[in-house]
Amino acid sequence: MKKPLFSCLLLGVLAFPAWSAAGESLVIYMFSSDRCPHCRAQEPFLEGLADANPAVEFQRLEVRATREYHDLFRAMAEAHGIDAGSVPAVFVGGQAWVGDSPGVRSAISAHLQTCLAQGCPDSQALTPEQAAHGPMAPASTLSLPLVGEINLAVQPLAVATVLVAFIDGFNPCSLWVLTILLALVIHSGSRRRVVIVGVTFLLVTASIYGVFIAGVFSVLQFLAYLQWVYWLVAAFALVFAVVNIKDYFWFKRGLSFTIDDKHKPGMFKRMRGLLKEGRSVPALMGATVLMAAGIALIELPCTAGFPVIWSSLIAGSEVTWTYFVWLLALYLLVYLSIELVVFGVAVVSLRMDRFEERHGRILKLVGGLVMLVLALLLLFAPDVMQDIGATVIAFGIAVGLALLIIIVHRKLLPGIGIRIGD
Repeated sequence: MKKPLFSCLLLGVLAFPAWSAAGESLVIYMFSSDRCPHCRAQEPFLEGLADANPAVEFQRLEVRATREYHDLFRAMAEAHGIDAGSVPAVFVGGQAWVGDSPGVRSAISAHLQTCLAQGCPDSQALTPEQAAHGPMAPASTLSLPLVGEINLAVQPLAVATVLVAFIDGFNPCSLWVLTILLALVIHSGSRRRVVIVGVTFLLVTASIYGVFIAGVFSVLQFLAYLQWVYWLVAAFALVFAVVNIKDYFWFKRGLSFTIDDKHKPGMFKRMRGLLKEGRSVPALMGATVLMAAGIALIELPCTAGFPVIWSSLIAGSEVTWTYFVWLLALYLLVYLSIELVVFGVAVVSLRMDRFEERHGRILKLVGGLVMLVLALLLLFAPDVMQDIGATVIAFGIAVGLALLIIIVHRKLLPGIGIRIGD
């Protein structure tokens, strides 16, 4: 009886890690914020890991509502080579992860099992020298030239940014203004004038759009701890979505987020002013800047829906300003890609087709349904945007539903509203 008992005790001792023999626990450190939905989603998962093993301890450290753990957060982030600006940030046995996704959770679980089997240092006691070698390097970041440190754990935000910006790029108000402007300038017969006016117009409108988005993000980031703000943003997005979907069937009847007809005579007058002969390049650029700035401000009520809801999604993810600027640049680049294609065609062919109402109505339907999906996700499942596959599926459902509505409307219900193609 003594031999089997001794063998069991020996196996138990060998299976138990060295730090446990010293009476220490493997600690999961989670720096988080009460106002961060991704933190709230990840916390039960980490608590479950600790509850499943008595040798694991879970510590949640609040960094937004109090400054108590700021110095510790900065010290641990520096030791692990990551930025102490985004939450949730999880430290386990010499490794660090920022953000929450299925991939992050899988990596944490796998590293935890390795530590339980082989032993790992405590993350709070880790030094930068230790973090710079081998397995101590953070597994969730990537350094790229010019771009800098990229957090792989929150890259679903980049995917969501590309998708939202791409849909936003098909904004009927912006495309209508651009096509009208290019059509007028093309009549001058000067490709050089088309290039100067087009490039200046796109740069100015994109810059104003970027400043507007940054301002919205600043406000939402400051107020993100207030739960009612999320409900307000979702309600705002739902109104935009319903009105845009309505405009597919009953264009500009009732409330409609379009350029008011009272502004159009003034816009046409400014556009025609660019056709005056004898202007120098600086004078032509200056006139285009003034015209583009005025038009961009007039367009904002028509284009504000997607920037507001996108800024809310980003603010809710608690990203740093550095990462936000990178995402904003990506947003503007993708947003402009549609207009750049239109502009490129105009420069090459010196021809511009008219942007018609039927095109705008289809774009409003697609944009409205995508915005409806985003608003519902913001209200009921904000963590979906942290999963690349789920994000793509959500956008696919919205676009597919729009195509289905168009087909049904054209084939079966032509009497509702104004039929596409009339």
